[in-house]
Amino acid sequence: MVPADPGGGVMRADLLVDTIADLDEAMVAVDAVDRALATGLLRPPLADLAELADAVAGTPLSARVAEAAEKAVAGAAAEDHFVAIAAGRTALLGSVHDALMTRVEEATGRSTGEEITPVPTGGAAPNLLDAARSWLSDLARAGWRGLDHDLVSGAAPVVSAMLPDPALRRLAALLDGFAAELAASCPGSALDRVPARRWGDLWSRAILLTLPGVAGVPPAGTATGRVLPLGIDLHEHATAAQAQVHAVFEPEDGTASRLVRASVSVSKPDTVLGAGIWQLLRSHMSLLHAVSEGRSMEVADMPITAEGDLIWDDEHARPSEPADAFATARVALPTATMPATAPVDRHPARIAVPVFLEGYAAEKDDDALAFTIAGHRLAVDIDRVPSAGPLTPEAVAASTACIGLLRWDAGTFSVQPLAVETTVRKKTVTVQAGAWAGGTTDKAGVKAEKAATGATAALRERAGRLLRK
Repeated sequence: MVPADPGGGVMRADLLVDTIADLDEAMVAVDAVDRALATGLLRPPLADLAELADAVAGTPLSARVAEAAEKAVAGAAAEDHFVAIAAGRTALLGSVHDALMTRVEEATGRSTGEEITPVPTGGAAPNLLDAARSWLSDLARAGWRGLDHDLVSGAAPVVSAMLPDPALRRLAALLDGFAAELAASCPGSALDRVPARRWGDLWSRAILLTLPGVAGVPPAGTATGRVLPLGIDLHEHATAAQAQVHAVFEPEDGTASRLVRASVSVSKPDTVLGAGIWQLLRSHMSLLHAVSEGRSMEVADMPITAEGDLIWDDEHARPSEPADAFATARVALPTATMPATAPVDRHPARIAVPVFLEGYAAEKDDDALAFTIAGHRLAVDIDRVPSAGPLTPEAVAASTACIGLLRWDAGTFSVQPLAVETTVRKKTVTVQAGAWAGGTTDKAGVKAEKAATGATAALRERAGRLLRK
């Protein structure tokens, strides 16, 4: 591993494989709640909710969760009791998130910014929040095994009423996606396997967001200085795509550098795949071109959230000097402060910390890949490497250095590669997952973009004909 003095993303690989006290117990309690949600919170098994009550004993939630568990088992739970159960489950996952991030801080030698304190928010229509909470309560009573189309369709009028209100759009999008996922799985009684953790996460988050002020965070500030990109994390769905650029931000005023993110999202037809997705994304954010060109960006008064997300606006940015991602990872990343996470967002799945690795040995076992660092194995999540770039599992396996995102899933830490250094014909070359974000001359990339151009043009023509009718 890279020694501590010159820096590096991860200093202590051994800390990433060591057991974290009480973490397993917290996850066992979360699993118990998820079992109860699968069968329904109308008289669920006593043991499952008792597990939750025991896990939060001694916390401010103790009395409320204990009462909610008692009422649910008796078949008398009201909406407030379901909120308490969701809050207890969320608090447990939040504690797991915090324990994992403490371990990440120790392993990387980097600190986290000041804690984010929620601020009261107003303006959201209380009747719509009540309607959403009522639907989510009905879901909880029925359980995932009791799903049917009549129950799931109850979300549609609520979502339609929420979408025009910007203050409710976050919750509306969550409910819309959740309902679509549930509808595709009806009837619940016929499911071979219930995605209990995922649906438990979505239900808990949604029902908490129906409470005024839960998602309130301090107002966004502005950022002026230099953005040094590290890499791009591409998220792809059949009808949507998002590119999230991870970078180090160096403030103009000379204060400590920090990690930031900048994201752009678009809707897309399901026929646009692979490298063609960049065609839809790149026109919305010049930062994507900067990543492809290996260039930094100067920003002035760019809006930024308390969680380190730049609300990207090209009017506040201009291209700057060349900036090699691996030079940034070696020099600037080790001292960059990590952003804090808002209380409602604390969840292990949210962990995606940029790290720099070198001096490892790549080991491949069937389809699994791992980096062995100072005798400790760190799993490599090659399934997250997108097809929309030149980075391949083979390039990762042959690499000598890696910029990636440290994640936690299924009880272990892993690294998602964003870029690697490898040797080709005795020369060190860099291969980035987002290398084609700003355009490419690569044959495979050009072919995919050409196909996307044809698909997009055909869809626009069809849409135009429909609008003209």
